Amino acid sequence: MAAGRLWLLLPLLLLLCDGALPRGPSVGPRYSPDWASLDARPLPGWFDAAKFGVFVHWGVFSVPAWGSEWFWWHWKAEHRSDYERFVSTRFPPGTTYADFAPRFSAADFQPEQWAQLFQEAGARYVVFTTKHHEGFTNWGSKASWNWNSVDTGPHRDLVGELGDALRKRNISYGLYHSLFEWFHPLYLLDKKNGFKSQFFVAGKTLPELYELVLRYKPDIIWSDGDWEAPDTYWNSTSFLAWLYNDSPVKDTVVVNDRWGFNCSCHHGGYYNCQDKFKPGTLPDHKWEMCTSIDVRSWGYRSNMQVYELMSEFTIIKELVHTVSYGGNYLLNVGPTKEGTIAPIFQERLLALGTWLKINGEAIYESKPWRIQKENCSDEIWYTSKGPAVYAIFLVWPKDDVLTLSSPVLSASIQVSMLGFFKPLKWQSSPQQELQVLLPSENRWLLPFQHGWTIKLLGVS
Repeated sequence: MAAGRLWLLLPLLLLLCDGALPRGPSVGPRYSPDWASLDARPLPGWFDAAKFGVFVHWGVFSVPAWGSEWFWWHWKAEHRSDYERFVSTRFPPGTTYADFAPRFSAADFQPEQWAQLFQEAGARYVVFTTKHHEGFTNWGSKASWNWNSVDTGPHRDLVGELGDALRKRNISYGLYHSLFEWFHPLYLLDKKNGFKSQFFVAGKTLPELYELVLRYKPDIIWSDGDWEAPDTYWNSTSFLAWLYNDSPVKDTVVVNDRWGFNCSCHHGGYYNCQDKFKPGTLPDHKWEMCTSIDVRSWGYRSNMQVYELMSEFTIIKELVHTVSYGGNYLLNVGPTKEGTIAPIFQERLLALGTWLKINGEAIYESKPWRIQKENCSDEIWYTSKGPAVYAIFLVWPKDDVLTLSSPVLSASIQVSMLGFFKPLKWQSSPQQELQVLLPSENRWLLPFQHGWTIKLLGVS
């Protein structure tokens, strides 16, 4: 990549940062470029209501499709012998990582099929990798000359095509973007300078972020690759102030917390904290758990094994845990270099979608109840919505009687089970516990075998 071409963007960037960007109507408060002000912005309500999204990791790392999406780093920075052996036995001598890009064909990528799959999975939003740490952009970025999906590989605007397909189905669109790049010379120069210089930020990171917002108008900016440098190096607060004040998505966009090594779990619209984050109690800030069906990789691996994939039960269990604690659940798949989603990934997504078609009433738009789980059990979890309280139990009791000690009983209690139309009978135990008599004979009529929901009215 020619550094000289990147410097041509600096005058444009200065104009953008000086306020020459398009501005929306000045409605509501304006936010200043500091965390105290930015963190005071209310999170747009659509995100909390959505509850479930699909994450997609796709890039040049999908070509070797081995190890993980960190293939380049393990190969060239850590010089791991297993990665070096893999390349030497699978590719011609002298192969470089750049040689993989033309093989990233996306020949079978059909965004309408992806969008249909994600909709049938019950996803209310999708987060797509626009650029991972390798630096390859899945759109024709002006700041990533010759290292993008339009100039090489697919010769397609992957970001734009998927966005168009999702929005036809009213699925919100999030854009994952890595702030840093492992081997970019300007980033390595800034790093050598102790991040006192900002050549990479001015020539690469910020132009990409502005370009993504202005061109694709995302609902989410899912930032990553922040951990080596502080937010002051990335100019994070200045960018977010523009995003919240003057961008075309200023009233609807949400962002996560990865804007510098001092930000995660402290600053941002909602918190990821860390990959596969699982709090043990109800957090006081909106959060999201991101995880992957393939437990060993976010990108596609041709050598993955069935025992390395999350089961249908595990996915449902994690979703229920997450939502009961007020979080969103973001479940990842990694497509192949051709743009297909492996049938096993599709099966997992569709199984979750089947479950949500019946139990989604207890998930979407729900709020945490005063009790999140029954008697510290991992088998019964609660959510609420208006006057309704939902008890989601993951294991069917052997005696077909579900005992709940958390609800306060009253004479007006109404009990039903999602997926059944008849009310259920209940009784009070000597300890004033609610005992629900489950319809054991009809259990197998439901199109899933894990996780059932009791709806309670008239309890407190």
